Amino acid sequence: MGYLPHHTDRVISGARKRQSHSTGSAPCPDLLWLGHPNRIQVCHAMRLRSPWQPRLPAGDGPPAERLADALAGDILGGRLQSGDRLPAHRPLAWQLGIGIGSVTRAYATLERRGLVRSVRGRGTFVAASPNGTGQVLDLSANMPPPMFSDRALARTLARLARTVDPALFNVYPPVAGHIEHRRIMAHWLAELGVEIPPERLLLTSGAQQALGIALAAARRATPVMLTEALTYPGMLGLARQAGMHVQGLPMDAQGLLPEALGHALRQHAPGRCLLYVTPTMHNPTTATMGAGRRHDIARLCSSHDALVIEDDVYDCVHDTALPPLVTLAPERTFYVSSLSKTLSPGLRIGALAPPRGFMQAARDALLNASLMIAPLSYAMMAQWMLDGTAASVRQSLRGEAGRRRALACAVLGPHLTPPRYDAFHAWMPMPLARARWLGAEAAKQGVKVTLPQPFMACTEADAPAGIRLCLGPTALPDLREALHRLRHVLDGMDNSVT
Repeated sequence: MGYLPHHTDRVISGARKRQSHSTGSAPCPDLLWLGHPNRIQVCHAMRLRSPWQPRLPAGDGPPAERLADALAGDILGGRLQSGDRLPAHRPLAWQLGIGIGSVTRAYATLERRGLVRSVRGRGTFVAASPNGTGQVLDLSANMPPPMFSDRALARTLARLARTVDPALFNVYPPVAGHIEHRRIMAHWLAELGVEIPPERLLLTSGAQQALGIALAAARRATPVMLTEALTYPGMLGLARQAGMHVQGLPMDAQGLLPEALGHALRQHAPGRCLLYVTPTMHNPTTATMGAGRRHDIARLCSSHDALVIEDDVYDCVHDTALPPLVTLAPERTFYVSSLSKTLSPGLRIGALAPPRGFMQAARDALLNASLMIAPLSYAMMAQWMLDGTAASVRQSLRGEAGRRRALACAVLGPHLTPPRYDAFHAWMPMPLARARWLGAEAAKQGVKVTLPQPFMACTEADAPAGIRLCLGPTALPDLREALHRLRHVLDGMDNSVT
């Protein structure tokens, strides 16, 4: 069949109505009624205009979310290219056995993310499709994939230009952040199972500043920082810069060992130690503490009067079985979260909830830091959280993390430590010498990875080591190529390397 003008959509819609009234059954979307009702032609042209093969992943989520995840995965994975047309709403709904409203909501979600664009009278098209760069494949930067296209950002900025409060730009913000924005952040955390009143939240310029503020508020009473044997390099740098003694403690598949923590606490007077810990999706090992482990850690810190800094920036799943430490020991826990890993790195908005007894000290430290969040970042955070964009992106990131984790596990197999949750980093445990060799060989193959030395809180010969792989910022085709190159190096690795 030849070219179909745009007005045929209205003709088809009216003809379908006539058919449904006369037969009492829903028509096949492939039947196009053109001109007189008796002239029926079977035509697949409308569907063939889209290269996408319709599929609805299994799962318990609403059909709209599952459809959006399937399309987003194919767009970000390069299987759909910029300009490709998506299937029309009604035929797609009929083929998948879902309501037209579900298709509409899925397409709206993708459009808010800037992955597709709708053209009135023509349809919905892929707006962007990341392609490989052919340059060094960088698996060292721990960030989520880019989720906001230039179109999505332009739409957000245009909306803000009409609605933003000029007071955001004309006066200095409160030290802890505007109360409205603290309420929005508190609601965001509550959706992850972390109930913190807005009055207890301090908004910071990213999680790094939140960690620094927590350390500044606590270090006068605690000259010793205990932490996992492998931990976040940024926190190691802050503690050493503050003149604190850092002691790395043994770990297992769940992270920090309670026995090692208890032994270390007994070496110091009560109230003289600070514990920095990442209970969920530990960086770099991806270890996640079970519920029993969390209760043991909280009990030990309480019995030895040790303060706790809980780094929760990688938690994007509400798991009621795994309570955060701040709910188990709120009187001594500094809780740190951020939007960088679960929404957008460019926002640079973190959250700190100090214990009530340290609230003023934390506020003073934040004031002295003299680093305020950009008003535009505040406004964009509020806009995205209020209009549903943030929740949609968070859901999409979970799906994308699952796809990338599955890819990494499929290619690298037993070389990876299987994580409990989906995230954008993975861990390959190995001795330090082997890790150094692998890093050098990977570089020869054009793949950049993160070596273990920056994460090492202890330097003993038997200290744990390994290679961290960051699965987020690299385009999916490039990620697949990088992982296969690593597998090639691993397969050829001499087991006698020392």
